[in-house]
Amino acid sequence: MTAADAVIEVEGLWAGYDHEDVLEDVNFTVAPLDFVGLIGPNGGGKTTLIKVLLGLLPPTRGWVRIMGKPVAEGRRHIGYVPQQVDFDRDFPIRVWDVVRMGRLGERRLLQRFTAEDDEAVAEALDSMALFPLQDRPIGKLSSGQRQRVYIARALVTEPDILLLDEPTASVDPQVSTAIYELLQQLNSHVTILLISHDMSAVSSHVKTIGCLNRRLFYHNEKQLTAEMLEQVYQCPVDLIAHGVPHRVFADHGGERGADD
Repeated sequence: MTAADAVIEVEGLWAGYDHEDVLEDVNFTVAPLDFVGLIGPNGGGKTTLIKVLLGLLPPTRGWVRIMGKPVAEGRRHIGYVPQQVDFDRDFPIRVWDVVRMGRLGERRLLQRFTAEDDEAVAEALDSMALFPLQDRPIGKLSSGQRQRVYIARALVTEPDILLLDEPTASVDPQVSTAIYELLQQLNSHVTILLISHDMSAVSSHVKTIGCLNRRLFYHNEKQLTAEMLEQVYQCPVDLIAHGVPHRVFADHGGERGADD
């Protein structure tokens, strides 16, 4: 893959807060229609990387390109799904209206929604199997249904890249699997970059895996080795799986505990 083909390019990136860097010399290239899973410990810089990609945090060194453009221009190609969305569950807003909010960036102030907007909303709802729930108040949905609404809201912008921060953190395993399967379907036409702590889900569904703990260990492949994990989690690990790890056990002073 040449640089001209990449949808995301990160080179020599340093970024952080209050003159303290959280990301150190991150280099990263994402190919079109890749499905990238990034794992790593809390405080390792995953959220910081998201902020840089969205243009919310400027690098202290290095540069980023989105669809070959500087972040300020390229971020319009990104649909973003945050980890948590705070809202008043008693506020009577319909699923349709929440998803349609994703179209607000496409219009001038006070401009009415168009038939094209409504068509995009309907397609996004249908892709997330939510069309029958379009008139349901969002506060009446399950956590898994709400998460699919937020993904649909990101999709309604018709992005080239979908960026998700822990999309299954608040749902049970069965719902998590269903969401990952929907994401795999979307990956036929959208590049996906996903942040997660769920190694088993990531290893089962993504195409390539990276480990981030201030520095990024990424080789544009799905292989996740014990050496990569030891560098990221900074402790010895044993992998239990066939080919791709599904569980990590860390050795801390003679005790062995799960670090999923």
